[in-house]
Amino acid sequence: MKFDLTSEQELIRKTARDFAEKEIIPYAAEWDRESRYPKEVVAKLADLGFMGMFVPEEWGGAGLDQVSYILAMEEISYGDASVGVIMSVNNSLTCWPILAYGNDQQKERWLKPMAQGKTLGAFCLSEPQAGTDAAAQTTIAKPDGDGWVINGVKNFITNGPSADTLVLIAMTDPSQGHHGISAFVIDADTPGVSVTHTEHKMGIRASETAQMAFDDVKVGADSLLGKVGEGFKIAMSTLDGGRIGIAAQALGIAQAALDHAVEYSKERKQFGRPLAKFQAIQFKLADMKMRVDAARLLTLRAAYVKDQGRRHSSESAMAKLMASTTAVHCAEEAVQIFGGNGFSEEYPVEKLMRDAKICDIYEGTNEVQRMVIAAGLLA
Repeated sequence: MKFDLTSEQELIRKTARDFAEKEIIPYAAEWDRESRYPKEVVAKLADLGFMGMFVPEEWGGAGLDQVSYILAMEEISYGDASVGVIMSVNNSLTCWPILAYGNDQQKERWLKPMAQGKTLGAFCLSEPQAGTDAAAQTTIAKPDGDGWVINGVKNFITNGPSADTLVLIAMTDPSQGHHGISAFVIDADTPGVSVTHTEHKMGIRASETAQMAFDDVKVGADSLLGKVGEGFKIAMSTLDGGRIGIAAQALGIAQAALDHAVEYSKERKQFGRPLAKFQAIQFKLADMKMRVDAARLLTLRAAYVKDQGRRHSSESAMAKLMASTTAVHCAEEAVQIFGGNGFSEEYPVEKLMRDAKICDIYEGTNEVQRMVIAAGLLA
């Protein structure tokens, strides 16, 4: 078993780390305070090839492996989890399903500009009454001549307000349950598509999260992704990969919390000596380090398994579950180590604590991850 990265993977990690230090970390707190979408940084990520990392070069991407993508995701998220999730959604939730299920015409029209970073993607699955219960779709796509008419509302859509391309999941035959769900690719400027509400969030404030409405949206037959009735399968397989990206995002948060806690414990003195000299603090740091390394190994394993073309539902679920709980744990412990300063916006760890919590929830709650793990175990 080899744990060493290739020279190319090391270069990707260093490139992402240098970019985060220069272009993200100095501005992340400001973006958070202003809830401002960092459009200029997203454009620079595109210049690096980070918006379509594992998309083959023929379709506008960087042609890298999943491990390289995860390494870059962790470093970008270390700088700011908001930037990380923008990058993750474009790569994992919009580029990937078109790459996996789209035909050449769809790849040319929608995938290539997204992978090049010329356009931005969003994944429209959740609804006001269909979050964890993703099969309970009420957005309806009805046949209309040689195309479709779509009506419904989608909730919590990351990148929604700035997106150019939408991968949308809708019911095409309610009598068939989850077998009656289909997937579509839609231009966000299609008449009838609108952003009806933008969320004001506890964390990841620099990423846009919106409710989107679809009112008599007419699309052509070429918008159907895959076959009629394959939408639920497409959505679930997309989330399997997306969870690896969220695990990497959580790792970035957790590692940042650990690094800040270590640095602060060396500098802050109580009772005449640095906090790092107290065993209680040392034990906290040791547990944080152990959990971060364990989560990273699970995440790299999930990425490796996906690179091999093997099913990775359980591996992705374990990675996402472990990394998200680790991010929350490390952020909370970092705040505790900082004491009263940890509760102040003048210090970085309160933002990490706010950013970490969403990792427990989106792209499948931790309860769902346990269900997926158990299903694989008991199959």
